[in-house]
Amino acid sequence: MSRIGSRNTVPELVVRRLLWSMGYRYRLHRRDLPGTPDIVFIGKRLAIFVHGCFWHRHIDCRKSSIPKTRTEFWRAKLEANVKRDLRKFQELTQLGWKCQVIWECETSDIGLLRNKVEALMNQANRTREVPEEGAK
Repeated sequence: MSRIGSRNTVPELVVRRLLWSMGYRYRLHRRDLPGTPDIVFIGKRLAIFVHGCFWHRHIDCRKSSIPKTRTEFWRAKLEANVKRDLRKFQELTQLGWKCQVIWECETSDIGLLRNKVEALMNQANRTREVPEEGAK
């Protein structure tokens, strides 16, 4: 378990390659933002987290099962991950950021992932705040 990294995971790389091929440019792992989002669009104030289904408890996903040994330990650990995620999303929202999660299992079908990303980016473009008059 100690070899499992939190950055540059295979699902994250799939999402990043897709975004890049679609012409989107982004920043990675902004440590100055709560939760250190995996992908950040500064101008859109959009933070994308690419979550592993097991570690972040993707509901109704076959990859999010509890291990058969030391179940109480794993249940507590994984529930703490979910609580921390919610807390960090709330902190980002209070700072004026929009948060989106892309799950590990969603990266297996590139066509569906592309549709999700297009919808997400279109929504981010529509909801981008308009600057106040006189502001530059």
